[in-house]
Amino acid sequence: MPDPAATVEEVWRRESPRLLGALLRITRDVGRSEDLAQEAVAQALAQWPSSGIPENPAAWLMTTARRRAIDQLRSGERQLRAYAEVAASTVDEYEEAFIVDHVEDDVLRLMFVCCHPSLTDETRTVLTLRLVAGLSTREIARAYLTSEGTVASRISRAKRTLATARAAMEEPTGADRAERLASVLAVVYLLFNEGYAATAGVDWTRPALCAEALRVGWLLAAVAPAEPETHGLVALLELQSSRLAARVDGSGAAVLLDDQDRAAWDHDAIGRGLAALGTAVRLGGEGPYVLQAAIAAEHARAPSVQETDWERVAGLYERLARATDSAVVELNRAVALAMARGPEVGLALVDLVAAQPGMTDLHLVPAVRGDLLHRLGRHTEAAAELRRAAGLAGNQRERALLLQRAERLEQPDRPG
Repeated sequence: MPDPAATVEEVWRRESPRLLGALLRITRDVGRSEDLAQEAVAQALAQWPSSGIPENPAAWLMTTARRRAIDQLRSGERQLRAYAEVAASTVDEYEEAFIVDHVEDDVLRLMFVCCHPSLTDETRTVLTLRLVAGLSTREIARAYLTSEGTVASRISRAKRTLATARAAMEEPTGADRAERLASVLAVVYLLFNEGYAATAGVDWTRPALCAEALRVGWLLAAVAPAEPETHGLVALLELQSSRLAARVDGSGAAVLLDDQDRAAWDHDAIGRGLAALGTAVRLGGEGPYVLQAAIAAEHARAPSVQETDWERVAGLYERLARATDSAVVELNRAVALAMARGPEVGLALVDLVAAQPGMTDLHLVPAVRGDLLHRLGRHTEAAAELRRAAGLAGNQRERALLLQRAERLEQPDRPG
């Protein structure tokens, strides 16, 4: 018999954006929606071990949370009208709607609410990672190199701000939607990245998050078809998702680009990504998502790592760095320059990047340095950098890979 606690955890990881989005439609309150969802989860943990796992666990959670919402609405006379509207549908009808309809609109609405203009950019991102990606405060804190208390405070303030602003819970339209679109694109991008390379935990990738981000990305492209960056984002996500199956081996261990079997890449996704990139370019797109999609396209077209046009990739990263002023982009440019012109060129840029604020505790810096030092034959230094990177990495699979590479370099014959 499946473990009820494990089932609850899996259903929550997979369905929480839909559950929260549907509850938001009922309650018009982000904080209350999350509280109701958590109460339903607690009830499942208490009941399922004895009653058994229901046939449709997600619908069970939704029905339980919905009934609790009705009870709360019933207790407040000021909300009698809202209660009447919610109570107009039967439980069975709502279960069917949760499974068949409203799913896309509910998740998209949740994202637009998380990106309400009354919130700061950073707060929007944190709230989305919490409610849509389902990350814990610990995971978000690690991603932002800050404390759990700081993250928790930001989330609490965001909920209070939305409640005070009486933010509209419906998907915005017209000028309001256009104003929020850039923020929504950003959080979809972050959602995908968390699935593509998980910040923490035992899994190297979380494909369900990537699929959700891609689905919402296509929705946004339909909502804003004249905006090049929506198509650029879709192109990027399709091209990156094409590699997901090759990014892990049979045991779930991480597989880096150099070692991936390109025959295992999803060529249908590559085709869709290249087509979306073509649309973005025809619309005059030159923004960050279009540039990143162009970089991903170079990898997708290349038969191997060695045959990749690394000079073009480095040039695209240079344009992207100017557009974003991002040290992480510069770190990626260093890798491309190392491939195009030699590891010593890349290492010089990495050392400049490492000196920038906020990069000291980022594991990617010593990871790249370790790789380039290895290519220069400086194996002892390389192993030390890889071990430092492992100590900073939050994801267990990535940490294991970095330690494995360090151990190989520390062997007397220094293989590979």
